[in-house]
Amino acid sequence: MAETATAFHYETERLILRDWREEDWEPFWQGTNTKAVMRWLGGVSDEVKRDAAKQRLLGYSRDHGHTFWALERKDDGAILGFCGLKRCNHAGGPLGMMEVGWRLREDAWGKGYAKEAATASLDLAFDRFGADEVVALTVAGNTASWGLMERLGMERREDLDFANADFDPDDPVIIVYSLTRDAWGAQVG
Repeated sequence: MAETATAFHYETERLILRDWREEDWEPFWQGTNTKAVMRWLGGVSDEVKRDAAKQRLLGYSRDHGHTFWALERKDDGAILGFCGLKRCNHAGGPLGMMEVGWRLREDAWGKGYAKEAATASLDLAFDRFGADEVVALTVAGNTASWGLMERLGMERREDLDFANADFDPDDPVIIVYSLTRDAWGAQVG
């Protein structure tokens, strides 16, 4: 792991979570702004939505010191997507809580990259950023996403679910999982 005051860079066995570079955006959008990847994220984004998402990601880093970082594969430098931390900002959701999230391109699915990156992000949430609890959001239909949340040791929090049609208009409820610092410590300790 190498970090400086101006740049974030964190390595796992196969991956690098790091600050965004301008040259990351084209391969990120090319790999992740597809029908399959965006199925549970509101559908393929047009240029206006892509630019707004970029500005949000850069803003989280600037305002909080963390974001959904660029996710780079060590072997070849490929941008696989993103993974990281932000403060929940969805209307009706658990506002201000630390949130872990990920989005990987389809050819990176099923290889353990999301779990590896999310595990690193959870370590960072509790050890570096001082979170007492971390949430993760998805929709009921996204079984791969909430399945990973469960494999990470997160627990379903129906009390935090909220109405939002942005991601799945057919089932406009965001479901929430969470993990406490103590539960994470018991898993990794």
